[in-house]
Amino acid sequence: MPHILVVEDEESIALGLKGDLELEGYEVDVVSDGEKALEAAKTDAYDLILLDIMLPGKDGFEICRELRKHGTQTPIIAVTAKTQEAEMVLGLELGADDYVTKPFSPLELRARIKAVLRRSNGHEQDLYRFGDFEVDTQRIELRHNDVPVQLTPIEFKLLATFVRHPGKVLSRDRILDLVWGQNVFVTDRVVDTHITNLRKKLCSDEDSESFIVSVRGVGYRFDG
Repeated sequence: MPHILVVEDEESIALGLKGDLELEGYEVDVVSDGEKALEAAKTDAYDLILLDIMLPGKDGFEICRELRKHGTQTPIIAVTAKTQEAEMVLGLELGADDYVTKPFSPLELRARIKAVLRRSNGHEQDLYRFGDFEVDTQRIELRHNDVPVQLTPIEFKLLATFVRHPGKVLSRDRILDLVWGQNVFVTDRVVDTHITNLRKKLCSDEDSESFIVSVRGVGYRFDG
């Protein structure tokens, strides 16, 4: 039974999250301020932290920064009522694994939690389907209606990264780390060029963004 820490200062929201997640079979603890969140999270007793950004005292950004500096690797999903692009990027750069914006649907939140827990446990699936496409990470192959589509190694790594993070906005820096690796010098223009080439292979209409959507000022999102 995964153990989740909910950090939320609005009592009605906190109780709603606790009840909903417990019905899903999770064990849930709730704290309402930053200091208590840090104290609880540093015990490493949790499988996931659902972290509200706007908190009294220390905000979610500070908590995320301190936990990662402390060496805590527990997955974090940031929750914010704000939708400014800069805040989304900041949360990801400080170590959040994903984020949702209020108001969110319970179904979306459950899906995000399951995906993050699956990735953190190393339980990645081998076959991903979207539209008429299949991505086979064991065979390192993309198929369209069972016909193989030729991709370069970088294009396949890009696509595999996107299908493993559906609906999540990935900054260019995050894409660089996941695809090229850390401490490798690659410019944003190179990332954009490879994504443009990949899009052409996923859609015959070159003007269409296909399944890979640009998020202005942030990066890209895969809507498969």
